[in-house]
Amino acid sequence: MSDATDPVAADLALKARHRAMWAMGDYPSVASHVVPENGAELVRECGVRQGDRVLDIAAGSGNAAIPAALTGADVVASDLTPELLEVGQHLATLRGARLEWREADAEHLPFTDGEFDVVMSCFGIMFAPHHQTAADEMLRVCRPGGTVGLANWTPEGFIGRMFATMKPYAPPPPPGAQPPPLWGDEEHVYGLLGDRVTDVDSRRTTVRVDAFPDRGDFRTFFKACYGPTIAVYRALGNDHDRVAALDGELDALAEENTRDGVMEWEYLLLTAHRTS
Repeated sequence: MSDATDPVAADLALKARHRAMWAMGDYPSVASHVVPENGAELVRECGVRQGDRVLDIAAGSGNAAIPAALTGADVVASDLTPELLEVGQHLATLRGARLEWREADAEHLPFTDGEFDVVMSCFGIMFAPHHQTAADEMLRVCRPGGTVGLANWTPEGFIGRMFATMKPYAPPPPPGAQPPPLWGDEEHVYGLLGDRVTDVDSRRTTVRVDAFPDRGDFRTFFKACYGPTIAVYRALGNDHDRVAALDGELDALAEENTRDGVMEWEYLLLTAHRTS
């Protein structure tokens, strides 16, 4: 069977592209300068406490994993991209946090069934291309009665609309890959989790972003730092007309959503307990 039709080879190639995408730019700057408090918020919502065994899926540079470790929990931060984990290790050292860093695919977690008391993801698992597979893995490694916690951008919020804006300029997704902001739609997530969870608490809320007060600031920052945006622009290459068109659409989106130098980015915050 050739690589073109071999699903294992195709998946490995897709994950290699994802790994490379998130290594582009400077995602840790996005986490630390744009959404610095959301990881700690998710940790509080999950009720993480000293002695808990915690997994942060698609942890990036540890925006949620490090606050969890500072509670005294036993934390594993997993991510597909080793470059982000290296930054996270440095940040954890600066903050005096002790935790384990593991390179891992959210769709193929290298952990045993029911190994963790809390399994969470802050704007991370939503980028795994096969949503049901990722959800199944998240629930598999959570113990019965344990907590799952998610923070994901909504389709209707600013980041969801940014992805919709970029879509016509991006290469077509591979077969079976699903849009990341679907993880911010309640019904979609409920369908992924099904009757394997109980005590579901979900609400839409916003994060206040004041890092981009002037026209073009948001686009300039995301073109330099945010892997998915960088990847779209690289795919456009030297097509100056399409680059200019995307620049204009992103500037217009940011301007439409800015009031007195401030934007409100909507996300879905969800916690639940794994059924026995």
